[in-house]
Amino acid sequence: MFELKIKKLMSDFLNERPDIFIIDYSIVNDNEIEIIIDGDNDITVNDCISLSRYLESHIDRNLNDFSLNVKSFGATKPFILSRQYYKHKGRTLSVMTNEKKYLGKLIDVNDKNIVLSWQERQPKPVGKGKITVTKEIDINFNKIKEAKVKIKY
Repeated sequence: MFELKIKKLMSDFLNERPDIFIIDYSIVNDNEIEIIIDGDNDITVNDCISLSRYLESHIDRNLNDFSLNVKSFGATKPFILSRQYYKHKGRTLSVMTNEKKYLGKLIDVNDKNIVLSWQERQPKPVGKGKITVTKEIDINFNKIKEAKVKIKY
């Protein structure tokens, strides 16, 4: 019953903030609620606070004792939802499929796949030496085992 109320409240909040979405949530033990959010734009501390305050203002603590932790999805964590790719267009991703691992710039995203682009040195077709060529690959979402942003230090 408590979990249904939390789901309904999260849904109501997301209707007011369609730019935010839930990556995962759990309710364990003595009503310990943990919610991980992401967004079509960057998630701020204020976004986490807004959801937390919304939930807290709609739950009667006299009826339900609970703890609440709302946090943003980590920058170095692998993507979980296809919706997460859109805001990373133009960034370098590390993508692992069943066949191969790719490191390339995310140049396109649609509802079925992503397109990565990278440069590679290859032998010249004629003569000695190497040339730099640009390669591209379309990768279907159902072939991706893991994908995350490659952060440059």
